[in-house]
Amino acid sequence: MFAYAGKILHINLSTGKAETKPLNEKIARQYIGGIGLGFRLLMDNSKPGTDPFDPANPLIFVTGPLSGTMGPTAGNGYAVVSKSPATGGIAESKAHGFFGPEVKRAGYDAIVFTGKAEKLVYAWIDDDSIQLLDAQHLKGKSPYETDTAIREDLGDHYIRVSAIGEAGEKLVRFASIINDEFRAIGRTGMGAVMGSKNLKAVAVRGTNDVNVADLDGFKDFIKMIHERMKGPATRKYRTLGTPENVLVLNALAALPTRNFTQATFEGADKVSGEYLNERYVEKIIGCATCAMRCDHVAVVPEGPYKGSTSRMEFECLWALGPNCGVDRLDAIVEAMRLCNHYGIDGISTGVTVGFAMDLYENKILPKGKTDGLELRFGNPEALIELVKKIGARDGWLGDVLAEGTKRAAEKIGKGAEQYACHIKGLELPGYDIRGLKTAALGFSVSYRGACHLRSGAYSPDVKGKVNRFAIEKGRGKIVKDGEDLYDVIDSLILCKFSRGTYYDGLEDMAKYYSLATGFKMTSHELITAGERINNLARLFNVREGVGTREFDTLPPKIMNVPIPDEGVAKGAVVGKEEFDLGLDDYYAVRGWTREGIPTLEKLKDLDLGGYAHIVKKGGKK
Repeated sequence: MFAYAGKILHINLSTGKAETKPLNEKIARQYIGGIGLGFRLLMDNSKPGTDPFDPANPLIFVTGPLSGTMGPTAGNGYAVVSKSPATGGIAESKAHGFFGPEVKRAGYDAIVFTGKAEKLVYAWIDDDSIQLLDAQHLKGKSPYETDTAIREDLGDHYIRVSAIGEAGEKLVRFASIINDEFRAIGRTGMGAVMGSKNLKAVAVRGTNDVNVADLDGFKDFIKMIHERMKGPATRKYRTLGTPENVLVLNALAALPTRNFTQATFEGADKVSGEYLNERYVEKIIGCATCAMRCDHVAVVPEGPYKGSTSRMEFECLWALGPNCGVDRLDAIVEAMRLCNHYGIDGISTGVTVGFAMDLYENKILPKGKTDGLELRFGNPEALIELVKKIGARDGWLGDVLAEGTKRAAEKIGKGAEQYACHIKGLELPGYDIRGLKTAALGFSVSYRGACHLRSGAYSPDVKGKVNRFAIEKGRGKIVKDGEDLYDVIDSLILCKFSRGTYYDGLEDMAKYYSLATGFKMTSHELITAGERINNLARLFNVREGVGTREFDTLPPKIMNVPIPDEGVAKGAVVGKEEFDLGLDDYYAVRGWTREGIPTLEKLKDLDLGGYAHIVKKGGKK
């Protein structure tokens, strides 16, 4: 096969045994690569009801069919797939940078880790040489410190490393895996799964070529994409970056503030992309093979956090800023630096801190339980200290909040569940979906929990293509089509920031895939693969008992607390009747039952008939 390595590496951390298995060509075509291939490998290598922290739960590092090529964005990505310790359902996250290409050049389409090492180790993959090396000296180190130390240990600066921090070691349920200092496998707790296996890092050096089927055609195509990346389709990412969203959403009264209490933030100007770039951004850098350069690296110039450095994206800026009522960018940059240091997802961390502040303000979490912290909204010092406590599981409060908002609310009790802003156990991202109702539907049915990156369903709301204050018939198709497209994008591992450069959409993506692999793929076949991948993810959740209508829901604040802000969105809330209409519409267009379970006919259409036994059980384990 061209572009694909043709091999899956299996490493049993309990025994130290490593073996390779061939990548089946039919599976490669049907599931593309990236998250699609990862989902198939997870289904094939896991048993129903396995706890996410059980050694038998696979942790799968997987490349895309274009990883390791000179293709922009798709050439530099990788994904990690497992069962989520946050949701109990399917988990996936992607990152770009330099690690993914190295895995492909080492000769592997995926690496499947099972078992648990007796002590902390790191995997050293040097082409065909596979070793598990002692990592006790790396215990408690940040991902970046771990990366630096491993390169020094092995005597090669060009080795690529993906690692966890202290939070992953201590099983914080939203711990991340980080490569290239700032690039995070962030959401769904993959770092905690890695920590449960006593796997501190994966270090890779690859020396193999990654060849494409039609080199001349491939070069012509990527030259075209490179040129488009310099144009209007990526202006936002090259200039202000995603923090541009702060003022855009604030103007729409769709910027969640103080744990979704308000939808506008009076301090938005102080944390805007414009303010950030003018006063804090030191440089803008790009990943391997990418002409876009979107990585806005901020440095605090003065004050108590002087010198603090972090990459800043909208979601994390929002979560640690407006969502906590904090309008000081120096504190937000420092909080994000700490998230990277401990190895925790910035979105879930900020939402969890905002949740704790809400409980404190409403006297559900008394000061006697906060280690003396004044957890008022807008308190930057409390934000910083609580991030530290969560990352280290320090004290009662740090330990409880490290479980995420869903489990923390259950442990705290006293009505705390009414303030927990999550779906399926994954914390909400930075869109007030009370006034973005296509997004509300999309977030609710996302197979990995609350996620703006599973369907892009916020886009028609924000751009005014639909009435964002109502859920009407037809929204189900918008969500479904977006999900299938994003499943294709994440299986090719295209960066979503570049999606606008594919002017012909799926036609361009199919051509990209065909030129690289030599497999003739039509746009129809590609989107069918996306639908197959989405249904397979749903089947995994059904198998694990978290894939029915009961779990496709919204937080209490979204359905019970109308937006109080004066203006266009005042009074907006997602009512049960319209939400049920949206779910029915979505399930119908998906070809699922009213309970949200894929039908046997749908499985047959998508060549998923081998999983019929799952739906016959009706979503019960």
